[in-house]
Amino acid sequence: MTSASAAGATDITDDEIREAVRGLTAKFPAEYWRDLEKRGEYPTDFIRALTESGFGGMMIPAEYGGLGMGVHQASVFVEELNRQGCNGNAIHAQMFASHVIRQSGTEAQREEFLRPIAAGELKLQAFSITEPNVGTDTTRVATRAVRDGDVYRISGQKVFTSRAAQTDLMMLLARTTPIDQVEKPAHGLSIFVCDIRDAIGKSITMQPIDLMYNHHTYEVFFDDFEVPASALLGEEGKGFRYILGGLNAERILVAAECVGDGRFFVDKAVNYANERVVFGRPIGQNQGVQFPLARAHIEVEAADLMRWKAVELFDAGEPCGAEANMAKLLASEAAWNAANAALQTHGGYGVTREYDIERKFRETRVQQVAPVSTNMVLNYVGSHVLGMPRSY
Repeated sequence: MTSASAAGATDITDDEIREAVRGLTAKFPAEYWRDLEKRGEYPTDFIRALTESGFGGMMIPAEYGGLGMGVHQASVFVEELNRQGCNGNAIHAQMFASHVIRQSGTEAQREEFLRPIAAGELKLQAFSITEPNVGTDTTRVATRAVRDGDVYRISGQKVFTSRAAQTDLMMLLARTTPIDQVEKPAHGLSIFVCDIRDAIGKSITMQPIDLMYNHHTYEVFFDDFEVPASALLGEEGKGFRYILGGLNAERILVAAECVGDGRFFVDKAVNYANERVVFGRPIGQNQGVQFPLARAHIEVEAADLMRWKAVELFDAGEPCGAEANMAKLLASEAAWNAANAALQTHGGYGVTREYDIERKFRETRVQQVAPVSTNMVLNYVGSHVLGMPRSY
């Protein structure tokens, strides 16, 4: 599929998406990912293949050259990427960030940004929100954007900005009105779509963060970084409201990736348990091996149901904050339990690189920490769903 086929893209079935993904991922087997990690390199060829297939513009409307799909199809896509042993993190930010532009940008901004993203001419793979001193307390970000005529001047520091050095465009949350001058902390925040290519090494500097897996995450410093006023997305001061839809999409996509990871682990472990013979019989015949894998499968399937509930609400334009958060929590925990069951099933081979369990094991554990931690999901449900007093 290419972006040229966008007119009929919404007619594609889930099974056809999965089949297309399997065709793409066949060119990027486990050896590809092991080699990248060994050298600490970015999956450039993988991203290029996804972009050329048209899938990088899944959530961009057809009138801007995209495939015009919803989060339903996007979630199927990233789920299957992860089930095949790849990693959807490298493409999902472009999907939900494009959605924010689609929902909150002007017509001129949609033309300026969405069309070249869909065509693969520009990459939007970085969404820069988190700061060292505020963590998940997003309303307290201190990075400032000050209007100066026809430009904004941005200064501050971000952390855990994934793919910052591998993107052309960065979506950036900054404070345009000081927090002591607004009625609520969520007010006075603005979103900018920034072309950072010419600023790297000048008004933007980056420091790689050494993680437990090959994720390409950076601490980013802005020193009087100048962007045109047209980079402001929507109205000044309403950026926090704009990012909520993007964050819900992100949580749904991450939940789908976790479902894919869970199925990857169950698939691998069941195959191994059926083939590995010890004491004259396959180890999968032993209930001590069989039961944890059965439970892992059940948990993944249950989490998937909440994913689909969140998807349905999101694509219908209905409130889905609770469902998106719950889907992300359930799927991340189900994937982690499946990871543990798979590693235990493989025994010593589970920690060897050649079986790929340990690589995906490390990737999967992070999903309970980011993009929103399990505890913050519980805080959200406790206060926003159950109506108990906020604990923070």
